Amino acid sequence: MPRVRGDSFRMTARRPDGRSGGKTIASNRKAFHDYTIVDQNEAGVALTGTEVKSLRINGCSLVDGFVRVRGGEAWLVNVHIPPYEQGTFFSQHEPRRDRKLLLHRQELSRLSGKLQEKGLTLLPLRIYFQRNRVKVEIGLARGKKLYDKREAIKEREVRRELERARRR
Repeated sequence: MPRVRGDSFRMTARRPDGRSGGKTIASNRKAFHDYTIVDQNEAGVALTGTEVKSLRINGCSLVDGFVRVRGGEAWLVNVHIPPYEQGTFFSQHEPRRDRKLLLHRQELSRLSGKLQEKGLTLLPLRIYFQRNRVKVEIGLARGKKLYDKREAIKEREVRRELERARRR
């Protein structure tokens, strides 16, 4: 029996590590080092045409980026998308402009409620293409103390040593 368009269900490709699939444009490795990620969400981004073209060619930088919730909307702030070289003067975008995140109202209210807790912030963890649309994986994060960072580095070193010993 053929499936009708209305009764099909959406399947998202998940990797073994739990992240959704898609071509990664940029990831925020510093966020995983400096913060403990409590919760992760996926959001769309409202972009102009030259920004999408620039992401395909040049990528972007998430290092100083964060997410701000204001006026019932989520905004991606301080993420650098370089200008598109082949664009005209009038079609160019500002590299560090605020970009609107596309979230469902329930997700937005849940995240803004959790942000009221002390010490939590929203960070962009990675930007990727999924079905030719730009998606952002945002994470609710709590800052790590210096001793937590040292402990994480020590655990990583031990895992590497065990892996090397196992290979021999």
